[in-house]
Amino acid sequence: MTAEFDDIRPFNDDEVPLVLKRVLADPEMHAAIGAWVAPGMNRKAPWLLRSLIRLGLAWQFRGIRRVEDFQPRLRGYLKRILDKSVADLTVSGLDALDPNKGYLFVSNHRDIVMDPAMVNWSLYHAGFQTVRIAIGDNLLSKPFVSDLMRLNKSFIVRRSVKGMKAKLKEAQILSRYIHHCITADQANVWIAQREGRAKDGFDKTNPAVIGMFSLSKPKDRDYASYIRELNIVPVTISYEVDPLDLSKARELYAQEHKGGYKKKAHEDVQSIARGMTGWKGRVHLAFGEVLNGDYEKDTDVAAAIDAQVHQHYRLYESNEWAHAILHGDQTEPTNADAVKLAERVAVTRDTLKPYMLRQYANAVQMKQGLPALTSAMDEVVPDSEGPEDQ
Repeated sequence: MTAEFDDIRPFNDDEVPLVLKRVLADPEMHAAIGAWVAPGMNRKAPWLLRSLIRLGLAWQFRGIRRVEDFQPRLRGYLKRILDKSVADLTVSGLDALDPNKGYLFVSNHRDIVMDPAMVNWSLYHAGFQTVRIAIGDNLLSKPFVSDLMRLNKSFIVRRSVKGMKAKLKEAQILSRYIHHCITADQANVWIAQREGRAKDGFDKTNPAVIGMFSLSKPKDRDYASYIRELNIVPVTISYEVDPLDLSKARELYAQEHKGGYKKKAHEDVQSIARGMTGWKGRVHLAFGEVLNGDYEKDTDVAAAIDAQVHQHYRLYESNEWAHAILHGDQTEPTNADAVKLAERVAVTRDTLKPYMLRQYANAVQMKQGLPALTSAMDEVVPDSEGPEDQ
């Protein structure tokens, strides 16, 4: 692989031992894990806890010499997370794909870690190679996080660069890298259909993402054939319950009414942890069909992806109940997870209720080919006496 990708690509096998040594010695990682798994002990005896964490990690990562040695160590952790946070994980569409080909999986995006993790889980158990994961550098503020993600076959999307020329250069490198992965390495790639999660629950592909794919197209190359060469497969992830729905509602409310949302220190790490371990109910992953049309422009490809994502999105009672409430139908849910959602909404601050409900209701809008629900629906949401800061 060309050296121009060295700063963004996943680590190679010969780099793994040195990177692991660096990661295991990083005191910031020990502190972050300590604050997550044992906050009380982390306050009272941080030196002891961090020493235990360092020894435990050294034991867990013993014998790892290659990238392919690293991911199997994570499967046990992921299985425990799925067992505790997902009622049932179902998958469709993989039987129509070829395990020996490289695909560019363009996915709707609800959770930072669990979306690609569940895609990987599904691919692995169906006999496919796991994906190289696109991750924004805004989530890699700590060196140990960047190292761990690149050990886990992630590659970096440099969103923090300043200036139009620098942004274009990075986008061109990223475009060439993705094309190289699919056509030269026959590797699978996962990327979200837009920058950031769809916090309002309405999945829509940003044509700029498609434009990035085609930045590496030679001038004399036909656009449609170049896009077909990437083997783009839309992926739809449907959650029955979003463990981050309330925090997303707070963020959406602040953006609309306060001119923006300022994250607290370590909020991204906390969101990742809650997204991983929080209850999700049932989850369905639908792998769509390879895009093979005679596309003329980026918006055509984006529309084709959206059509499949909306078609394959699986509705749950949580979606239908929220949609009914926002349209003035005070129906009572019957499914256990929908009942729990209704109970949480009932004790949520009134100003946040519409933002929480729309995250679920907009899936129904997508299925019906309707636009996303907006603040115009707020007045139909019933009041409550919920805690002010719930």
